[in-house]
Amino acid sequence: MSNKLEILEQYKEATSKLKSLKAKESEKIETNSSTETVVIQPQFGNEMNKLNHECEALNMILEAMDASED
Repeated sequence: MSNKLEILEQYKEATSKLKSLKAKESEKIETNSSTETVVIQPQFGNEMNKLNHECEALNMILEAMDASED
């Protein structure tokens, strides 16, 4: 069971980091707001992509663990 708790903690940490990076990206966009078209070039794109895949993998593991408990 501790294994599940460790995976859950990793999932929470990864989602927190991802949320933080998304917030930083959106702040950058908001400060550049004007009537002109804004071209978005993600500053944290690679890291956000990596964290998104990590979150998906950890979520699948947690769902499988839940299903095996039923």
